[in-house]
Amino acid sequence: MTALTKGRNTPLVAGDVRALAVAAATVLFQGGIAMRNAAGYATKGATALNLVGIGRIEEEVDNASGANGDLSVRIRPGIFLYENSEGGDEIAIADIGKVAYVVDDQTVAKTDGTSTRSRPASFTTWTPMAVSGSSSTKPSCAPISASGAERNSTRC
Repeated sequence: MTALTKGRNTPLVAGDVRALAVAAATVLFQGGIAMRNAAGYATKGATALNLVGIGRIEEEVDNASGANGDLSVRIRPGIFLYENSEGGDEIAIADIGKVAYVVDDQTVAKTDGTSTRSRPASFTTWTPMAVSGSSSTKPSCAPISASGAERNSTRC
């Protein structure tokens, strides 16, 4: 394909719910960060390499005693607010435009944890959220998954 020389009508593939096969020995909780492992199966967000962020888990699925693909889970790509790490891994306003990383199925961080974390996303932005009991603000983060293309970004 050659580069565009004029505008085009690029079809939108909406971020509708889709079903994915669940990885072996995995329990997924509704609302958690959904990722795909290297074999392509759905798993929860975790400090691990070779995972790709794909959205939010829409239902609880217990495949703890099952094999790859024994069960499926509904995943919704989109923008979701997740917890921000604390201390040196806390994502702040200075981190706008930088990569964010998954810590667990509800938390993201600004570092790769010494090369131990996967990215849910390719960049971060910042929405200030009031921190309970203080006058400061702290960002919360969320993966954004582009349905079909499996490209991800994060907003914090």
